[in-house]
Amino acid sequence: MLGILDEEGRPKTQMGILESPEKETNPVLAGAKCPECGNTTLIRKDGCDYCTACGYVGVCG
Repeated sequence: MLGILDEEGRPKTQMGILESPEKETNPVLAGAKCPECGNTTLIRKDGCDYCTACGYVGVCG
């Protein structure tokens, strides 16, 4: 009746509603070794040491 299904009941065009969503990744920046979690993700952010993996904030200045 609406023209969206064929004679066998399958959609005429793919609508994408049954596709799995794309895998989302959170970017992790590489840097020095973090003293708290041990990952090599310690960077300088706004003048302070900041771990992009665990959120550790270290020496500022």
